[in-house]
This record gives sequence, C-alpha cells and structure tokens, in this order.
Amino acid sequence: MNRSLLWLLALSLAHGLAAGPAQAQVFPNKPVRMIVPFPPGQATDIVARMLAERLTTVWNQTVIVDNRAGGGGVPGTLAGRDAPADGYTLLLGTSGTIGVNPGIYAKLAYDPVKDFAMVGGVFTVPLMLVAHPSLPHNTVKELVDAAKKSPGTLNWAFPGTGTSQHLTGELFKFRAGIDLVGIPYKGSGPAMTDLLGGQVTLMMDSLASALPHIKSGKIKAIGMSSSARVPQLPDVPTIAESGYPGFEGVGWGGLVIPIATPRDIVEKIGGDVRRILLDPAMQARIIERGAIADPRGPAEFTAFARAEVVKWGEIAKKAGIKAD
Repeated sequence: MNRSLLWLLALSLAHGLAAGPAQAQVFPNKPVRMIVPFPPGQATDIVARMLAERLTTVWNQTVIVDNRAGGGGVPGTLAGRDAPADGYTLLLGTSGTIGVNPGIYAKLAYDPVKDFAMVGGVFTVPLMLVAHPSLPHNTVKELVDAAKKSPGTLNWAFPGTGTSQHLTGELFKFRAGIDLVGIPYKGSGPAMTDLLGGQVTLMMDSLASALPHIKSGKIKAIGMSSSARVPQLPDVPTIAESGYPGFEGVGWGGLVIPIATPRDIVEKIGGDVRRILLDPAMQARIIERGAIADPRGPAEFTAFARAEVVKWGEIAKKAGIKAD
C-alpha cells in the first residue's frame, strides 16, 4: 500500500472517530414523537404534554404527543416497542402497562424488561385508602383491628380489575392479613360516587381523584400507600409508617424506548428529562395535578420498573387476578 493511500485511510478514520461524538451531540435534529397509550385529557396525558412542552424548548425541536388509547394500553405500548430505535419515538410507560400488565395477561404481546430501555421516571401518583365519614375507624390500625375482629364484613371499592388501585388494595390485605370484600367498578368516577353516597365504606383511589372530596369533608383519609407522606396532605400518615414497613403502591409514569436504542441517546434523553423534573416550577405544576415529579435517571428507573414487574406479578398470582 503506497504512502498516499495510507494517508487517505488515516484521514478517513480520524474523520469517522470525530464524527461519532458530534452526531451524538446534535440529537435531536428533527421532531420527536411521544406516544401516550391513553386518551387526551387523562392524567398521564396531561403530565406528558407538560413534559413535551419543556422538552420542545430544551431541544429546540417539536415534541409531539401521540395518543394511542384503548386495549389496556397494549396497542400504544406495542407502537412504542416497534418504533425505530433511534430516539425519535418515546413511549410514556406506566405502572399499568409496564408494571402490572405482565402479571395479569396470560399472553402479553410485549415484555417490558426485554423490549424496552428505561429512560427515566416522570411522575408518581400516590394512592390512598379513603373512607366514608360514617365508618367509625380513622386509622390504619383501627381499620385492621376491626377487619380482624369481623372478617368479610367491610367492603372496599376499586376502579377496575387489574388497576394499580386494585393491586395495591390486595397488597394491603395480604400485608395486614385481613379479609375485605372487594367491589370492582368501571372507573374511579362511579366508585367514588358510591363511596360518597355510602353504598361502599372504603376505597383505594388516587390522590388526584380523592383530594377534592377530602378537602370538602365528604370522605376521610385513612392512609397513604406511597413510601412517604405527600405535600398535598402532609398530616396523613402512610401505611408503611402505620405498622407495615416498606409498604408501597403507587401509580407512575416514565419514559421508555426500544431496547436497541444507542445508550448515549438514552442517557441524553434521561439527563434532559431529569433536569426538567428537578426544576421547582415543574415540580409545582405536577403537584397541582395530584402527582409527584419522579426524576429518577435510567439506572435507578430500570431497577424500580423491574422490581414493580416482580412485585405486582406476585400479588396478581396470589389474588388470582387476570385480565379479561
């Protein structure tokens, strides 16, 4: 090989090495799509649009929210899985689609652990045990004592079989060793209507749904299922601190992306999202929606999501919960 050819080869190789980092740094250089597997106006969609707005500013590229509702979030999740692994299609995965579905569907068309790289957390939605004011029990201990004294006499409502509320309620029953009669509803609204009317006495619901009725005095809070107290109701103790250490059941949302996406792109997106979620103004906006910002990065969010799949799979099996 002559000297001129060697020189050209070396120049070409050097150019290639220099171009790699440069190309990674310019991501994104075109619009990005964020798939939300739920309808517009739903809580997950609202937070997703808040994040998309901020990412549009940070990236100087439009981030478009693409709603793919229906089917328990499965079709939208599949659309995210099957997208090109280039970082330009994000999926807002949730406690239901990523954490719960693998444990309740006999044949789920995707595997959240094998099919997705976890980019980072976005929000958590604290769940809570609430009661009609006529119920004489005001604390977790009083409720558990009463349930143990008279098994099967207390009922509790939850908004849909296989929801985070349902699984969290079952987790509470197992940890407390009590028998409560579960009553499924088609959504939080109908369940809350019956709780307000006294047709049911207990309900596991989201903070966002229950908060207005707690503030008006129409229902009362028994305990939070989050690992820590929440800023919206700082005086309400958690189930964990009420005698059940480590208890946690929350709804959540986080960004995931096709597993083959280059790691530098995953880290960049995760880092940018984390910085947005650490902004006090963004945190305040999310709190106003009854949620909590979750700025976990790729590594921490991966560990959390995988633990959720295992935990809810075990609870679904114990409770015999299966999707229709």
